[in-house]
Amino acid sequence: MPALAWSNLYAHPLKRGHRFPMEKYDALPARLLANGIIRSTDLFEPHPLSWDAIAAVHTHDYIAALRHGELPAAMVRRIGFPMSLRLVQRERVIACGSVMAARIAQKTGLAFNAAGGTHHAFADRGEGFCLLNDLALAATDALQRGIQRVLIIDLDVHQGNGTAEIFAQNPRVFTFSMHAAGTFPLIKTRSDLDIALPDHCKGTDYLDALDRALSQIFPLHQPELVLYNAGVDVLHGDKTGRLSLEPEECRLRDRLVFEACRRWNTPVAVAMGGGYHPDINRILDAHCATFEESLICKR
Repeated sequence: MPALAWSNLYAHPLKRGHRFPMEKYDALPARLLANGIIRSTDLFEPHPLSWDAIAAVHTHDYIAALRHGELPAAMVRRIGFPMSLRLVQRERVIACGSVMAARIAQKTGLAFNAAGGTHHAFADRGEGFCLLNDLALAATDALQRGIQRVLIIDLDVHQGNGTAEIFAQNPRVFTFSMHAAGTFPLIKTRSDLDIALPDHCKGTDYLDALDRALSQIFPLHQPELVLYNAGVDVLHGDKTGRLSLEPEECRLRDRLVFEACRRWNTPVAVAMGGGYHPDINRILDAHCATFEESLICKR
C-alpha cells in the first residue's frame, strides 16, 4: 500500500458553496478508505513546513509578506483566495505533505499527497490559487538529500508555469507539462518540455502524445525520482479545463505514467492536482483511479 499524506487542514476555510470544491481534500481519503484502496495505517499527517525549508525555493521578501499577512492587493487578486494566516498554514501543510511523500517514495517506491500540485506559485509570488510551490519544494528537498535528477510530470490541465520558472536554470530537474493551450495561464512559462493541446483534444490523441513524450524523457533525463502532478481537471465537463478525457482515458493516462516509472525503476511521489467538475463524485472517482493504477503497476 502507498503512504498517503492527509490532514484536516486541507479543508479550505471558504464556504462550501465556493465554485472550486476544495472539500475534495477531506473527502478523498474517506473514499479511499471506504473503497478498501488504502488502510488507516497508510495515512500520515504532515506538519506545517518550516520557513527555513520554504526559503530554499521562495524569496525572503515573499516569505515575509506571507508570514505577516502583507501581500500586495494585486497579488492577492492573482492568487484568487481571500488571504488569511489559516490559509498560509494550510499551504505549509500541503507543501510538507509533498516533501514527506517524496522522501517516503525514495524508500518505498510510491507515496501520495492527498492534496498538492500548487504549480502556479513562483519563487517570489503566488497566483492561480497557489501560494507555495509544493512540487518545487519536494524536488529541492530531494536534491539537497542527494538525488541527482528529478523529473516533474505535470498533467494538470493548466501549465505548471511557476514550477517551470523556478527550475529554468537547473539541469538536475526536468520539467514536463502537458496541458490545454487555451486555458490558464494565458501567458505560459517555458518548461523543459511543453505539450500544448488544442481544445477538446481527443483522448486517443492525448494518450499518444503522452506515450511518445514519456518514451523520450526517461532515457534522456534518467530520473532518480519522479514527482507526478495528477490533476483530473482534464476530464470532460471540468469547469476550468478545455480537454475532454473520459474517466477511463484519465485512468489510462495514469497507467502510462506509472508503467514508465516501473519500467525505469524510478520511485514516484504523486500530488493530486486540480479537479473542478460540478459533480464531486466524478472528481473523487478519478482521483481514486490514480491510486488504483499506481498499485496495479507496483505489483
